Amino acid sequence: MSYGARIIGVGSGFPETVVPNSYFETFLETSDEWIQTRTGIKTRRICDPAKGENTLSLALQASQKALKHANVKAEDIDLIIVGTVTPDTVMPTTANQIQALIGAKKAFSFDLQAACSGFLYGLSIADQYLQTGKATRALVIGVETLSTLMDWSDRGTCVLFGDGAGAAVLERTETSNKIISTKIYSDGNYGDLLCVPHGYSRVPPWSPEFSPKMNKIKMKGAEIFKIAVRSMVEASQEILRENNMTAKDVDFFIFHQANMRIIDMCAKTLGIEPHQTWNNVEKYGNTSAATLPVCLDEAWQAGKVKPGDTILMATFGGGLTWGSALVRL
Repeated sequence: MSYGARIIGVGSGFPETVVPNSYFETFLETSDEWIQTRTGIKTRRICDPAKGENTLSLALQASQKALKHANVKAEDIDLIIVGTVTPDTVMPTTANQIQALIGAKKAFSFDLQAACSGFLYGLSIADQYLQTGKATRALVIGVETLSTLMDWSDRGTCVLFGDGAGAAVLERTETSNKIISTKIYSDGNYGDLLCVPHGYSRVPPWSPEFSPKMNKIKMKGAEIFKIAVRSMVEASQEILRENNMTAKDVDFFIFHQANMRIIDMCAKTLGIEPHQTWNNVEKYGNTSAATLPVCLDEAWQAGKVKPGDTILMATFGGGLTWGSALVRL
């Protein structure tokens, strides 16, 4: 039996403040009905800096819950990976700070940027380390405070996103309960369809060309919608083919929570029944890299998934990035 990585615990973290769709009616030409009809979103969570809420605090919440769920001590973690495009600081990384806060003294840690695909990218990387024996236990986190990248005058984007974090603890195993396979993809040719144009070395904040309005998420929604559906469906089909499986061999499916219409189209194309998925976009909006682990956490806590179940996860994000994972709990 070859070694692999098993997910043994998950956790989530969210800000306290719940923002309903009605909030946007006070300053935008929109309505609760318009937002729900097009996205399926009813509320989202937004960080309040006055309460000390930020990327690090959300990641810490999720990490502590995941460690508790896994019954693993922080000092037993060898590797910490954080997927985020909204770190509180460039240096130290969010992963470095998590390592210090939880007391994971022997872990090496780093952040990665793959937008909404950040958690699945991190899961794939951690899987490789655990397979080879370079690490025994890993903590993988997806966290975003996308409220900091919102143009609140753009109804095409600001109603979509929320803040949140999800985390998973992985352990090296010789059993068949493990990450079966991962597939990750990217295509930079379409990077301008979903991007943040200003704010780094090309147009730094202190340059004359810098525009605060351009230091926000810009998205071509119609194009992204089509590519997101196609990419997640194809990534799901490809990983099933590679493992000589079909959708009927999978117990549960988790799709990136970007938009309910996207999720529904993916499920319909793959022939998935409603009871085989977990959706929470209506209450959290799109939390980017956090959506997959949060869904897994909620489904696990609700008893919708259990040890031994086979789960297929698929995601899509800016860059463009996307991917899929087959996991046996």
